[in-house]
Amino acid sequence: MSDNGQRPRRARDLGIVVGTLPTGRHNALTDVPGVRVGHTTIVDAPRLHTGVTAIVPDALDPDRRSLPCGLFVGNGFGKLVGATQVAELGAIETPILLTATLSAFRAADALVTHVLARPGHEETRTLNPVVGETNDGRLSDIRARPVAESHVLAALDGATSGPPDEGCVGAGTGTMALGFKGGVGTSSRLVEGWTVGALVQSNFSGTLTVCGVPIPADAAGEPATSAGEPDGNSCMIVVATDAPLDARQLGRVARRAVFAMARVGSDFAGGSGDYALAFSTPGAPPSGTTSDLPARRVDDRDLDPVFAATMDAVEEALLNSLLTATTTVGHRGTALAVPHDLVLRRLRAAGVLPQPSAGTPAS
Repeated sequence: MSDNGQRPRRARDLGIVVGTLPTGRHNALTDVPGVRVGHTTIVDAPRLHTGVTAIVPDALDPDRRSLPCGLFVGNGFGKLVGATQVAELGAIETPILLTATLSAFRAADALVTHVLARPGHEETRTLNPVVGETNDGRLSDIRARPVAESHVLAALDGATSGPPDEGCVGAGTGTMALGFKGGVGTSSRLVEGWTVGALVQSNFSGTLTVCGVPIPADAAGEPATSAGEPDGNSCMIVVATDAPLDARQLGRVARRAVFAMARVGSDFAGGSGDYALAFSTPGAPPSGTTSDLPARRVDDRDLDPVFAATMDAVEEALLNSLLTATTTVGHRGTALAVPHDLVLRRLRAAGVLPQPSAGTPAS
């Protein structure tokens, strides 16, 4: 099974554009001011293909101990550590980690270690770590639980504001989605003077759909996956924005993030853990205050552009997670990268993309 040596390319590199809104500088979650992303990738082929991805909001500092956050659960077959307190209080107190299902609990412990060592936490006696997961047990020996504290701390300490790596990195190293190799993907949109960014960990079932055009895995001419269906069919989505939204409004944003999965062909299977977290970077009051509302708040009547930006950014992030992934021979099977030439042929045949001019390479 081969991807014919194709190099990872983002959707826009292939001429695939989602929506009409402009993107940020990196077309990534890190376009939101003060948000950084880091990965630790663990590969010992063919047995291990896993890792950790960290989303780090710099606004969490000694003077600002929480940020408003909304949670939407599309289907709750998952282990989102810290979910109940996020739902109850509408806030996150820590960076957000993504990893493999059985490593989520070790990652949460390491995240607590990281935060307790930060300035301002010398007297902290309660903390809600937030860790999401998907099951990479088809391509990685998930029972080995190889993610250690050192891997988590490396992802957190190495987080940067530049363009994050995508595809088979961090939490996306061993994931599969829509019949192909999945991974980590990201995108952003600029709207009404604000930035909306999304990062996804794709690992769910359905039929890949690009700009409304279905691209079944069997259209590649060979099985896209071997050794049966993947154990986990899940998706973690993290949305960040500098729009001053409160937790209730961010819950509405998170809901749209999960809705965007339908655009790329998710079948929302009953065994899937589909979660979205949406947080706002300017929205938390200084520590010691009682209000959970930002100093100024977007009126609900003005949220439609933010919803549209969220759905477009998540859709493109999901496509990027597959298009930048590479064929992976794993622990209990193999996952094929999405063939770029197949996608482009299907989109051209459907009239979504123009036919290449004479003398122009087909892809």
